[in-house]
Amino acid sequence: MTSRPLRALTARLSRAMPLLIGLTLLIGFAAAAPARAVECSRQEHDGNQYAVCSVDPAAENLRLFLHDTTGTPIGHFATLDAALEAQGRDLVFAMNAGMYHADRDPVGHYVENGTEIMRVIPTPGPGNFGLLPNGILCIEKTSARVFETRDYLERRPDCRHATQSGPMLVIDGKLHPRFLPDSTSRYIRNGVGTTADGSRAVFAISDNPVTFHEFARFFRDGLGLPQALFFDGNVSRLYAPQLGRDDMGRRMGPIVAVTEAAE
Repeated sequence: MTSRPLRALTARLSRAMPLLIGLTLLIGFAAAAPARAVECSRQEHDGNQYAVCSVDPAAENLRLFLHDTTGTPIGHFATLDAALEAQGRDLVFAMNAGMYHADRDPVGHYVENGTEIMRVIPTPGPGNFGLLPNGILCIEKTSARVFETRDYLERRPDCRHATQSGPMLVIDGKLHPRFLPDSTSRYIRNGVGTTADGSRAVFAISDNPVTFHEFARFFRDGLGLPQALFFDGNVSRLYAPQLGRDDMGRRMGPIVAVTEAAE
């Protein structure tokens, strides 16, 4: 005859079995699920709100897009998504990536798939782009780094993709010298920062209008990045399904994106 304590233990195990099986399946699924290609989040810094997406360029297909196969400017995330779908690829993340002329050709240096489309512009000029020092996002085979333009010209890194914009936000851990703490010029702004070794590229866009000084401090103090580059204001757009973002609006010039093979 089975003892009363043993029968009670057996009954408890029987009731717990469905939960144990469910936990086992959940743990197994979590272990088998692939890591996200891009990690996006919403962050706050000094009372301002930002959408932030971090990319490992050694693990993900991070690259630039400007024209389609016919030479027509892509201009919109939806156009890029459709073109990728025809190639059996998915758009995972995208952001406008540098200033451009009315025909959407880049204002500054631009390299796509190893081909230089626009030379480096090292001289000062009007507008934000010419507010030196400006800089260049360089995407190499397994890394991505922001270079101040003069440093880029000295080092001549081997960029598969590159886009020039300006001004620099953070230069070797210091804010751009022309940024004013008490500035009243506020816009929606977007840009990119990179780690010193190029192992991580972090793209950010403000959810509310911010000054250059606030935006730069977010990259330096909020994200802890030693180099950061301003992409644009007003035109700033983000495609980040994790955050429910698929921004519409003005047509863009260069677009930086992460793509992956469609399942």
